[in-house]
Amino acid sequence: MQAFEERMVELVERTSSRLPDDAMRALAEGRAREDAATRSAIALQTVAINVDMARRDVAAICQDTGMPTFEIHAPLGFDALEAEACIHRALARATEAGILRRNSVDSLTGENQGNAGTGYPVIHVHTWQEPHVRVRLLLKGGGCENMSTQYSLPAELEGLGRAGRDLDGVRKCVLNALWKAQGKGCSPGFLGVCIGGDRTSSHELAKAQLFRPLNDVNPEPSLARLEAYVLEAGNRLGIGTMGFGGDITVLGCKVGARNRLPACFFVSVAYNCWAFRRQAVHLDAQSFDVLGWDYLDPAAPDVLSTASDEGGFSDGSVRRLRLPISEEEARSLRVGDVVLLDGTLHLGRDRFHAHFLKEDLPVDVRGSAIYHCGPVMLKEGDTWRVMAAGPTTSIREEPYQADILRKTGFRVVIGKGGMGARTLRGLQDVGAVYAVAVGGAAQYYARRVRAVQGVHCLEFGIPEAMWHFEVRDFPVFVTMDSHGQSLHAEVETASLDRLKALADPVF
Repeated sequence: MQAFEERMVELVERTSSRLPDDAMRALAEGRAREDAATRSAIALQTVAINVDMARRDVAAICQDTGMPTFEIHAPLGFDALEAEACIHRALARATEAGILRRNSVDSLTGENQGNAGTGYPVIHVHTWQEPHVRVRLLLKGGGCENMSTQYSLPAELEGLGRAGRDLDGVRKCVLNALWKAQGKGCSPGFLGVCIGGDRTSSHELAKAQLFRPLNDVNPEPSLARLEAYVLEAGNRLGIGTMGFGGDITVLGCKVGARNRLPACFFVSVAYNCWAFRRQAVHLDAQSFDVLGWDYLDPAAPDVLSTASDEGGFSDGSVRRLRLPISEEEARSLRVGDVVLLDGTLHLGRDRFHAHFLKEDLPVDVRGSAIYHCGPVMLKEGDTWRVMAAGPTTSIREEPYQADILRKTGFRVVIGKGGMGARTLRGLQDVGAVYAVAVGGAAQYYARRVRAVQGVHCLEFGIPEAMWHFEVRDFPVFVTMDSHGQSLHAEVETASLDRLKALADPVF
């Protein structure tokens, strides 16, 4: 099975570093439809550059390489146990090469175990009547996984009222899920939906819908109409890229159905970010030679960016700041400002916030910036190399952030998706801002790191450690300021009004 292991290494590398053709085409078409003067358009420029960097350098598109989910279909006689062993070895090799992040955390001890452990990765093996083997892989990060959801109908849904046990109720569930995601799941997104099943099988089929090609047509006419409707109506919500407001919010929707129990009517929605990392390879059942790859489209672009793209951060309206900054400088920043940061960023996410509410920080961070980021890092001799370093979803830190600001003196909080009212009050109290880095743009931001100055709390695991990055030309968008303004609250309110306009029955 050595040949099978090599194919799995290739599959993992390809999935992590290259968007499939249909996703490339969807992003290119979405970018063309976005108003070039908006923050969403600038973010999409950054996305395009990042995608091209990752493909060219065979590097992780996004630092959160997710829970690897393998789905294998093979003829009778296929050695499933040895195939699973090959997959585990392939993941270990990809992790050591920096193409995967160490993402497997023991739920009881909190220990990061790399890319192995109980129930990790997810591997489904099915027997089929085809003579060859097909292996599909989905890398779905935690940010968009947190935006996945399940409904039990009938239900009352914000903005849409009652959702009944019919196709129109399903429609309302899908729109509600899309609206709730805002920019937290790195919009524009792709949706997989399941109608029916039990709680477990419903989630499973919803995620499996993400493997469908974007240009296929559902053989069930009613579901085909629903898929087309969600694409049209979802983009009327005005959420836009990263939740900045804009014309493109959703790029794909696929719906499947399963029989259910009389007492149950579940609707599951699997939300996937713009970094739509899934791939499928077909292998000879004996030699494991590659017979072909899925999602090929000769009309898809090979690259998304152009020579003129600079991420939208080059005109005269961009402000440059050198960290640390004063309270006065922080209070001079307003929602809508685009800023290039130089200086030191201190990385901190879930375990950082919980730990340092009780303990003193190991370094002086007054006036500096905290970056919500779990990077991919490789150690080369005595130095560390940044392999990928995009932002993580900030709302998880909402219970802690205001208190951390008051305790530490941070003036800038960087993440994605926005934060809530408690953090907004904290920004006002201390004189600080929240700024968004473009979610998923892990290669783009890694290249803004000039040096790794050090690391603390490695016992938390590489993604959760407190890294210290020296950065230059690190672009962020101010979306919450010290004057009580929040772009995220504004977009959520405006999109709720648009959601309400979609309440009347359609199906």
